[in-house]
Amino acid sequence: MPLAETALLVAAVIAALIYVPDSWPTAVRWGIVGVGVVLFLIHPLRRIVAWATSHFVVTSDRVIHRSGWFAKQSMEIPLENVSDVKFHQGIFERVIGAGDLTLESPGTFGQETFGDVRKPEHVQKTIYEMTEANQRRSVAPAAAPSMADELAKLDRLRDEGVLTEDEFQAQKARLLKPS
Repeated sequence: MPLAETALLVAAVIAALIYVPDSWPTAVRWGIVGVGVVLFLIHPLRRIVAWATSHFVVTSDRVIHRSGWFAKQSMEIPLENVSDVKFHQGIFERVIGAGDLTLESPGTFGQETFGDVRKPEHVQKTIYEMTEANQRRSVAPAAAPSMADELAKLDRLRDEGVLTEDEFQAQKARLLKPS
């Protein structure tokens, strides 16, 4: 919304300059422009700089939000701690491709809302995809087949004619050989 605020501020300054009587001194006109510049510096410009210097990154392990130009701040939330991701876009935000993103996590982080995130729907989808990939990675591999399963497999291969009797006996001896 900083851009909308800036447009509104510029429109107000222009309207004020148009409706100021010609009999008023030039200093009044400069005063109106000065007030407009100060108001721009106080609010919209700060938010524009905050948006321009804000970085929201999703890695395979965590969500990182860094912001600031001179004074910096950073927050990292491990993906395994993220329990829910929501985003909100108003009509104007949807047009410019920005929105608010809310991450919920148990414990220390709680609920964090990040304003003016670029492409929040894409970020939400990426967080879900990375979380699912991490969960798939962390699932323990299947247990090694038992010796009985291996012997049954060899027997089936022999019955199907894939292994000869000699090959079957050699593989069976290899399996049964003490380590």
